[in-house]
Amino acid sequence: MIKTLAMAGGLAGALAASQAPEFSQQYMQRLSGAVDELRAVALVVETGAAASGKTRDEALAELSRAGSFGTEISGTLSEQVSRYDRLSRDYQALREAEPLMRMAQVWRYNDPELLSRTWDDYRPGMPTTTDGLITAGAGFFAGWALVSLLLGGLARLIFGRRRRAA
Repeated sequence: MIKTLAMAGGLAGALAASQAPEFSQQYMQRLSGAVDELRAVALVVETGAAASGKTRDEALAELSRAGSFGTEISGTLSEQVSRYDRLSRDYQALREAEPLMRMAQVWRYNDPELLSRTWDDYRPGMPTTTDGLITAGAGFFAGWALVSLLLGGLARLIFGRRRRAA
């Protein structure tokens, strides 16, 4: 019974883990689009700052002193430029990494909006790549080991007590 359940756990682990490369790919596509979109905002801020002989931070600080509207605009632009900088670094690092190494850099999948939108639209993919097969194998082993350990420990607790009681 434990072997059958361990096999089921292994298959469930394989199925779940095999989807990591596909999710990573879909997140990368969204990340690329977000970087492209935010690049335009960063370029406007950089160009405007340079035209007035200021750094980006100096220009945003000056704008924030221009009343409540300027403060609101400055805050929004500053957030978008900061997000652009962060997402650009993440995208560049993930783009240069091999697919399996992308999954090892989980801290780079840190944008809540992109993660949520990727998950909402995610569609499972058949693991036909080497990366998908490797993660499926790792997932199978992890699922099998987890179920085996849990059920084996539970069986020892239950049957060990019965033997001691007898």
